[in-house]
Amino acid sequence: MTLRLPHPVLLLLAGVGIAALLTWVVPPGEFERRTDATTGRELVVAGTYRTVTAAPVGPLGALVAVPRGMVAAGEVLISILLVGGAFALVDQLGTLRRGAAWLVTRFAHRGLWAIPMVAMPFAVFGATENMQEEIVALVPVLLVLGRGLGVDAITVVAMSAGSAAVGATFSPSNPFQAGIALQLAQLPLSQGAWLRGALLIIGWIVWVLWVVRHARKGYTRPAFLDSALAAEPAFTRTDAIILLIVVASFATYVAGVALLGWGFNELSALFFIAGIVIGMIGGLGASDATAAFLRGMETMVAPAILVGVARAISVVLTDGRIIDTIVQGLADPLVGKPPVFAALLMIPIHWVIHVAVPSVSGQAALTMPVLVPASDLIGLSRQATVFAFQGGAGLSELLIPTNGAMMAILLGAGVPWTRWIRFAFGGFVALTVVAAAGTVVAALRY
Repeated sequence: MTLRLPHPVLLLLAGVGIAALLTWVVPPGEFERRTDATTGRELVVAGTYRTVTAAPVGPLGALVAVPRGMVAAGEVLISILLVGGAFALVDQLGTLRRGAAWLVTRFAHRGLWAIPMVAMPFAVFGATENMQEEIVALVPVLLVLGRGLGVDAITVVAMSAGSAAVGATFSPSNPFQAGIALQLAQLPLSQGAWLRGALLIIGWIVWVLWVVRHARKGYTRPAFLDSALAAEPAFTRTDAIILLIVVASFATYVAGVALLGWGFNELSALFFIAGIVIGMIGGLGASDATAAFLRGMETMVAPAILVGVARAISVVLTDGRIIDTIVQGLADPLVGKPPVFAALLMIPIHWVIHVAVPSVSGQAALTMPVLVPASDLIGLSRQATVFAFQGGAGLSELLIPTNGAMMAILLGAGVPWTRWIRFAFGGFVALTVVAAAGTVVAALRY
């Protein structure tokens, strides 16, 4: 008998309800907070946790948290819509299908060899700019590519979103994970970069082998070349220019993130402009290009809603004043433990916290000011504390249902969350071993 879960939106709404119930039973508490002069982020002040007046969230508050979550995730939602509109325009021009046909032709009857080729750029983008929500818009063409290569939808999600999550986790330069955590731990960004680079290579290889292992089980020698893709015209110079614009837009965004602190608004603006330019190069008139853009945005509404509903869970926990209680309760067991054991214990602690705070940057701002002083007290290196955060928060992105972007990608790919968990859990365990090994090395080395 196969367990069949409700629609992902209903699943997340149930999560909102559970979060509201927790606000009635978990003791409320808060840390004092200060504003970091460099980043402008609100940081907790370690050692200031205190109980506060209860603020349980009732049924109306839980319902209102849903639109509030969408507002809070507004930049992400808009980027999904605008980036999706741009890729729909590229798809209407036929560029994506002709590109997929070209790749399938090169790997005819050798589709498994294409998995590392596809996984590599996603891992690079994950490592450089924490790519996740941007993948939602790519799901339709990735599914076309997957069918042409003879692999299933799980493989498609794994070699794209999964690879990006692995790259983001072990990256030495991801500004939203390693960058923020190192800064909050008052460590130079260059410290430990060699170890993170080594873990990135090892983790990527482990994940690709896990994906290939799954893909081989269900691999079918595709007859796709004799049907849809075979009828596609040859890849043209115009197609190459269009794809170059797409790649240049992503590259510009990555550079902006690293050098100028760009965020989702800049990404949305880049692809809004890119869509207009692509429409002109592709020969569409202004009206047709606009209509194609809007149709693409329509296909992204459901994934965007998922992201907003997922954010509502953290809105409820914040309103109920229990997020800090959860962090404090999980940090307490570290005191008095041997340093290396405490470092390893931090990894599952970050798993739990990430369910309630499904934002790696938000989790860093919440937990690093608490865990770094705790690490100092027990003689654990701050670098090991950062490694534990990356391995715990980063890898849990593969599994937790409150990760709205992953749920949106699974929805677009038609993969039930339960099927994804059955596939991804083994790879998650193997990657956790890699992360734990890196954390131990950091604890002993720094």
